Parts: sequence; C-alpha cells; structure tokens
Amino acid sequence: MTSPPTAAVTDLAPSYRIPLAIMVLALPLLWLNLWLGAVVGAFGVFLMVQTLTLTLRFTDSALDIYRRDTLIRQFPYAEWQYWQIFWPPVPILFYFREVKSIHFLPIIFNPSQLRTCLETHCPNPPELA
Repeated sequence: MTSPPTAAVTDLAPSYRIPLAIMVLALPLLWLNLWLGAVVGAFGVFLMVQTLTLTLRFTDSALDIYRRDTLIRQFPYAEWQYWQIFWPPVPILFYFREVKSIHFLPIIFNPSQLRTCLETHCPNPPELA
C-alpha cells in the first residue's frame, strides 16, 4: 500500500536585518535622549526575540505561525483578500487582509522567500497603484 503524497511545506528562514538595524540605531539615540534610545533599543531586542522564536510556515492551505514547535495562529488562504510587502528595495513590513481582519508583520523572515511563497500560495498578487 502506498502512502498519500505529503503536502509541500515551506518554513521561512529568519532575517536579522531589521532587529539589528533598530538596535544599532538605538546606540546614537542613547546619546541624544536616554529614554528614546532605550525604547528603540528595547523594540530592537523584542524583534530579535521574535526572529529567534517565531517560524512562518506556508502549507498548501494556510500560513501557520509557530512559536518554537507550538502552532499559535493559522491564516487560511481562502480568507485572504489582499497582501503587500512594503518598500520593496528594503522590505520592512508585510501586510495582509483577511475577510474579518488585517495584519501587519515586520519582515523578520527572508523577504525573497516570503514573496515567492506568497506568489505561489496566493496567486493573485496585489496590483501596484
């Protein structure tokens, strides 16, 4: 007896560019304003922790978000209406809209791999205005 074919699953590779850039930006800000530098630095650390612990997994039917090995959220493609990656030369933010909600995610994953997966699983990419 043969086993059924397994669905293709893609885990996005992490990208540390944004968290590191924010943490580097915090250093000169510390000299200008201690509180501003501390807040920006804390945000950079927060994004670094998210980069280290979250995984975006594209399956045949949904975008799954995992914290280590625990599934924390599922976004079925059937409910997606629109997606966009902001500022393509240096991608910083991923936006997508579902039937009942909108979502913004910082690009803490490989941006080219993200775009490829989006174009594969959501074949109607947004029209650029």
